[in-house]
Amino acid sequence: MIIKPRIRGFICVTAHPEGCKANVKKQIDYVTAQGAIASGPKKVLVIGASTGYGLAARISAAFGCGADTLGVFFERPGEESKPATAGWYNSAAFEEFATEKGLYAKSINGDAYSDAVKQKTIEMIKEDLGQVDLVVYSLAAPRRTHPKTGEVFNSTLKPVGKSLVTRGLNTDKETLTEVALEPASQEEIDGTVAVMGGEDWQMWIDALLEAGVLADGAKTTAFTYLGEKITHDIYWNGSIGEAKKDLDKRVLTIRDTLAAHGNGDARVSVLKAVVTQASSAIPVMPLYLSLLFKVMKEKGTHEGCIEQVFGLFKDSLYNASPILDDTGRLRADYKELKPEVQDEVARLWQSVTDETLNEVSDFAGYKAEFMHLFGFGLEGVDYAADVNPDVKIKNLVQM
Repeated sequence: MIIKPRIRGFICVTAHPEGCKANVKKQIDYVTAQGAIASGPKKVLVIGASTGYGLAARISAAFGCGADTLGVFFERPGEESKPATAGWYNSAAFEEFATEKGLYAKSINGDAYSDAVKQKTIEMIKEDLGQVDLVVYSLAAPRRTHPKTGEVFNSTLKPVGKSLVTRGLNTDKETLTEVALEPASQEEIDGTVAVMGGEDWQMWIDALLEAGVLADGAKTTAFTYLGEKITHDIYWNGSIGEAKKDLDKRVLTIRDTLAAHGNGDARVSVLKAVVTQASSAIPVMPLYLSLLFKVMKEKGTHEGCIEQVFGLFKDSLYNASPILDDTGRLRADYKELKPEVQDEVARLWQSVTDETLNEVSDFAGYKAEFMHLFGFGLEGVDYAADVNPDVKIKNLVQM
């Protein structure tokens, strides 16, 4: 079939297999060009491995460190008349490129929150890898079924403690909007923490440790975003921020546990704002990102997922002098948070209008990166060609 983009709000409901493959190859080429990280991990588990920062972490581990990788994700396969999700195509492409390089690359498609997927992951590590020396936790999901109680929790994107009226961007109509959000209820906050907080991360580490599949000195990291004043009310001071603050609490216990296990370590890693399937759903983020891209590109400091995560590996995770803040988080977002960047973004935020949107922001760049997530708009891809949407992932365990 000929696959074209079909966009509904903040999501593209189609994905292009060859375009996704080209996007994965582009990230691999970037990492390869940077040179190897000599002290990097060799056997890596990535939980949430198919898109965004999780995919970038898997690529950085494999092609920057020569690591064998096991990826866990929850994606929909394609059918004869229906494309798969972008994450499915990304994972198929990653596996193909990794196998060509002689690297182990297998994947599990299922609910990473479940005990069954955790157990299957442990079995595969025992059979194929023995132990892993890095666990990357990069789940972003709208809901979670608790593996012990069966209760279903939903995450929300709302402010906490007050209503919020802020600027937004209708990406379909390319017009500025006013976004009004009511404060999250305590039930909504608790649900968001249950989905996006640190409990499941801790459950993974406890299960892996108990099964004996974490190597001595193993490391683990989960990703977070702090941002600055413009995004604080909806993000860091909102319901999703409560979940991210839970990561900060849970990591202390995980760190102590791993420190006692061969001097291992656990860190929350703070990354900059980028276009991902998750971030595009957050009110204010499309406009903020469009302005941020403009400012950072002009300063020559713009970075996407792969630049951020490879830099995190090289400069902090596997560096004798990691970039840490006073709470012990690893920081890769310092270029975004420079005062001269944030001051300029804040000035543009106040002054941008429908008429000046494309002049004072990089909305075109935002749209291009959004489309790349789904495999559209990549150079060298013939989008008029007939393609098979039913792409197989050879080394996949379907749960």
